[in-house]
Amino acid sequence: MGSVVISVDAELGWGFHDLDPPAERIDGARVGWKRLAGLCSEYEIPATWAVVGHLFLRDCDGRHADHPRGPHWFRAERDAWADRPSLRYGPNLIADVASDPVGHEIGCHTFSHVLFGADGTTADTARAEVEACLAATRGIDLSLESFVFPRNSVGYRDVLADYGFTCYRGTDPSEQTPLGKLTAATVGQPEPSLVTPTVDEYGLVDVPPSLYLFSFEGRPRRLVTKLFADPIVEHARRGIDAAARRDGVFHMWLHPNNLIGRPEIARMRAIFDYLDRRRDEVRIETMGQVASRVRDETGSAPEPATGSPD
Repeated sequence: MGSVVISVDAELGWGFHDLDPPAERIDGARVGWKRLAGLCSEYEIPATWAVVGHLFLRDCDGRHADHPRGPHWFRAERDAWADRPSLRYGPNLIADVASDPVGHEIGCHTFSHVLFGADGTTADTARAEVEACLAATRGIDLSLESFVFPRNSVGYRDVLADYGFTCYRGTDPSEQTPLGKLTAATVGQPEPSLVTPTVDEYGLVDVPPSLYLFSFEGRPRRLVTKLFADPIVEHARRGIDAAARRDGVFHMWLHPNNLIGRPEIARMRAIFDYLDRRRDEVRIETMGQVASRVRDETGSAPEPATGSPD
């Protein structure tokens, strides 16, 4: 029996604050968050919600002068978002997800969506991002174990180990192109390969992704779905089938702000409905649960999380 994992890049506005112009779907970020949380509750499907740490805050000066990137990095807070706190903060959204009986995991997506693997990102910046995220959770009954790199830009895994994280979402070993998804929808292909989580040189468990659920969008999707089934749904169903037949992990991921309209909601409902029908044949796990199981199987126990390096 294999596992199905769903991880969520929970960002609100922070996934776009360094882009000009930001993606249009930023305006539906909070609504999409609630929609996704509602679907998870309806189908009783837990997920790893990797949250940008700034969303834990209820207020700030918008400058963060002690951050290595300096106030310029946070200029959207003071300019474009000056009157839009809904893009900057989300403590109540996080609390609702964390308290859901379905058993979601709250993970870390840095403090302000710095790309750890990008040129110019230093170890000091990576540490500052982790420290600020952990500081924002003080006084909240949460233990952040899982980490998702912004835009899947992997870097400074040693920093994660220093701060007591146990796992991260690595890179997709077989990322499928939009053309590949089109071919899968119209011609068919072998079932998706499942990923195998591994323990890296820092003692962290790499839980690679299998499928980004919103990589086939816009006009191509509209044209294809008039004639064929949604290729992402078909790909997800095949991945779930594969997990029901053999060991391995089928790891799907998305952003709440992907759920901007009826087609996107319908896609998620179709996937959740199929997963729910096959739930007795697969394990539905969070990233943290996968990491715990892998460590038990390999005998590699992490150092206790302290919130700061020794």
